[in-house]
Amino acid sequence: MPAKYTLTILTDFASAHTLRDYPGACSRMHGHNWKVEAEVEASQLDETGMAIDFRKIKEAAREIAGRLDHRYLNEIEPFTTLNPTAENIAAWFYQELAAALDSGAVRVSAVTLWETDRAKVRYTRD
Repeated sequence: MPAKYTLTILTDFASAHTLRDYPGACSRMHGHNWKVEAEVEASQLDETGMAIDFRKIKEAAREIAGRLDHRYLNEIEPFTTLNPTAENIAAWFYQELAAALDSGAVRVSAVTLWETDRAKVRYTRD
């Protein structure tokens, strides 16, 4: 069985959203202090003994989170038409992070988005 390394970083952002067609209070604008856990997998190490530098993962995740920080998500593409649910935000974040980091040596394996301290969604793609 080949080795597998999973590196995880944590970042955060604060933003507001309105859930379209939701039958409850979340149909009104409200905000969250979101936390994002990003997981990156590798099966081999480079010449320095790293799969990928944590700094590179953090920089990419912070840049993506920065696009959402202190913003009203319903006004940001793709959420102008895509409902900004935790599930859709997690999938979008995963896609953006994968576009920034995936290579022959590493790939984004999961993004976990915490909406509150007691509610999260984990997005993966196989």
